[in-house]
Amino acid sequence: MAHKTALHRGLVSVSDYRCRAEPGDQPFVEQHEQYTLSYVRKGSFGYRVRGETHELVAGSVLVGRPGDEYLCTHDHAHGDECLSFYVSPAIVEAVGNGGGAIWRIGSAPPLPELMVLGELASGVTRGRSDVGIDEIGMLFTARFGEIVSARGRRSKSPAPRDRRRAVEAALWMAERSHEAIDLERVAGEAGVSPFHFLRVFADVLGVTPHQYLVRSRLRQAARLLADDARAVTDVALDVGFGDISNFVRTFRRAAGVSPRDFRKAAKGDRAVFKERLTAIAP
Repeated sequence: MAHKTALHRGLVSVSDYRCRAEPGDQPFVEQHEQYTLSYVRKGSFGYRVRGETHELVAGSVLVGRPGDEYLCTHDHAHGDECLSFYVSPAIVEAVGNGGGAIWRIGSAPPLPELMVLGELASGVTRGRSDVGIDEIGMLFTARFGEIVSARGRRSKSPAPRDRRRAVEAALWMAERSHEAIDLERVAGEAGVSPFHFLRVFADVLGVTPHQYLVRSRLRQAARLLADDARAVTDVALDVGFGDISNFVRTFRRAAGVSPRDFRKAAKGDRAVFKERLTAIAP
C-alpha cells in the first residue's frame, strides 16, 4: 500500500514516500528507527504516537524520534505523499536540541518557513534544481529546530467529528487556494458557524483558516519558482496573491530571501543559503 524510493543516503537520508492506503484500511504499528522529519506534500493522514493523535495535511511535518512506536491512519482521504528526511544523530546535535523536546512534539503544523524549503526539496527530487539534496535536508532540519523551539505546544484534544471537519476543510482549501476564499465561505462548506469553525480548525491543525490559505499559496508559489520559468509576477497572481508587493513581503518573511533569490537557490546558487549551511556543518 506504500511505495518508498531512496533518494540519498548520508548524514541526512531522503526518501520519497507515496502511500496508497484508503479509508477503512487497517492501520498497523510501526517504529521509528531514526530521527525523522516527513514533509507532507499532498493529501492527509492521522498520526498516533505516545498516546496523542495528530492530523497532518499538505504542508505539515511528521516528527519521529528513534524507538517511538506509531500508527498512521487514513480516515479522511487517500493518496498522501511525503518527502522524508532521516536525520543522523550528528546533525541532530549540530542543530541543537539533540534528542530533546522538539523531537517529541509528534508533528508541526503548516509553517511557511518549512513549507517553502519543503517545496524546494521537492524540486530537487524532481530534477528541477541543482541544489544538493543533503544540503537542503540539513537546512530543513536546522530551520525546523529554530522555528519549533520558539513555539508552544497545543494541549487540545478535539472530538473526531471536529478533526474530520478541519481536515476536509483544509483539503478543500488547498485545492482552491488560488481563489478568493473567506472564513464565511469555508465555514459554510464545513456546515458550521464561522466562529465555531475558526476555533475547531485552529485546535486541530494549529493554524487559522486564513493562515493555512496563505501558506497553501506560498507552497504553490515555492513549487512554481523551483520548477517553472514564468515571471515572479505571474507566479504571484496564479497562486492567488492579488498584490505583488504583499506576495514579495510574505514570501521573503517565510523563506528569508526574495522570490527571485529563492529561484536562484533552486537553480544551484549555493550562496543564497550558504550562511545557514555553514552554521550547521557537523
